[in-house]
Amino acid sequence: MLAVAAAAAPTLAAAPRTAKAKAVSGKAVKPKTAKAGVKKSVPAKAARSAADIARDRAVAAAIRAAAGGWMARVYAQRNYAPLWASGGRIGPAAETLIGYLGNADLDNLKRSSYDVGKLRERIDAARGGDPARVAAAELALSATFVDYVRDQRKPRDVGMKWADPALKPKRPKPEAVLRAATFPKSFPAYVKDMGWMSPRYLELRQVSAQARTNGITPAALTRLRRNLDRARLLPGPWTRHVEVDASSGRLWFYEAGAAKGTMRVVVGTRETQTPMLAGTLQWAILNPYWNVPDYLVRKNIATKVLAGRTLASLHMEALSDWTAGARPIPASAIDWPAVAAGKRELRLRELPGPANSMGKVKFLFPNDEGIYLHDTPNRALLKKDDRHFSNGCIRLEDAPRLARWLMGKPLNPGKKPEQAVPLTAPTPVYLTYLTATGGGAGGLSFRDDVYGRDG
Repeated sequence: MLAVAAAAAPTLAAAPRTAKAKAVSGKAVKPKTAKAGVKKSVPAKAARSAADIARDRAVAAAIRAAAGGWMARVYAQRNYAPLWASGGRIGPAAETLIGYLGNADLDNLKRSSYDVGKLRERIDAARGGDPARVAAAELALSATFVDYVRDQRKPRDVGMKWADPALKPKRPKPEAVLRAATFPKSFPAYVKDMGWMSPRYLELRQVSAQARTNGITPAALTRLRRNLDRARLLPGPWTRHVEVDASSGRLWFYEAGAAKGTMRVVVGTRETQTPMLAGTLQWAILNPYWNVPDYLVRKNIATKVLAGRTLASLHMEALSDWTAGARPIPASAIDWPAVAAGKRELRLRELPGPANSMGKVKFLFPNDEGIYLHDTPNRALLKKDDRHFSNGCIRLEDAPRLARWLMGKPLNPGKKPEQAVPLTAPTPVYLTYLTATGGGAGGLSFRDDVYGRDG
């Protein structure tokens, strides 16, 4: 991949102001005049700036004349200011794009799908600075860029479950692709950072480039491509969202083009896997109860009670049913041997408090898998390198920090149990599984495929 330094985003500046007298403390200040015989000149830097402004205006006029359809609508919203050119010259983002196209096989795309030769001809023709030719190169670059991004973002079926159907990706429309590229402050930086893709995807693409240079086996390439296709489904950093990788046991949250935080997480075991799942976080539950899963009631709690433990010592209570109006029932009224044998279902919940498995807060998103993100009092597991210990839910290293970002204010749970607080803004969350990583022989290695999803 061709690395190019970011340049300032091209903008149309205002015309330079003429010198005027200023008012200082109510008195007119007479502007200084040049001495007789000495010609006052504009500094060279200002002169170049004025020339760049003039060239940009000429290119904008040429774009206005040449653009049509959806592309004309996008450029019209920015007064036809160019994206790829600055000061009447095609900028470094063009070379970055051509570098991507030349390595399109890293994206599992065909390089022959993009006419790089013709694009080069347009760029070379624009080097003389003719506004019409610069505009032609500008529009050709935008058209090719849109094709490439749409191909990159075309989703593959990797087994992701869409708890929120609105998040299920489709191949983006051309106008939406180019319009999204106009929002970041620096367009060259957006292209260089591949800002329309997840940072996880960009990392894996770079790993792929190094591995192919050093040699990669067909089996490793197939496995790497599976990982790339999983990362392909993740949004770019300009979309506000949360990502959880169940392979590395790590979480990130993004907004406005940057990672706002990351932390370790504990995820599901081999037997109780964290699914690949996408949904929308909507609620925080402060001081939550923990409804104990049936298999744990049967295998763990019932066994302990039969051995002499009390529900009170376990900080738990039994409820009559699973309705909102369920009433507590005494432990003495429960047939514990039947519960342990799986002949009777019993609802148990752990009470809020320092020992509660949910900690001080849990974050909910509607899904059929019973998965959510939550605080945890068990800090020791978070220090381990391998963090596959949960029943499928995600235990957070720093729940207060995530809460502050999701809720827009510090976490202050108080003492009242089970407080439901709507999030400031519903936020997408993506649970993925990326085993490929850098390092190792040839620049590529894989973490242990704990869930057996790599084939």
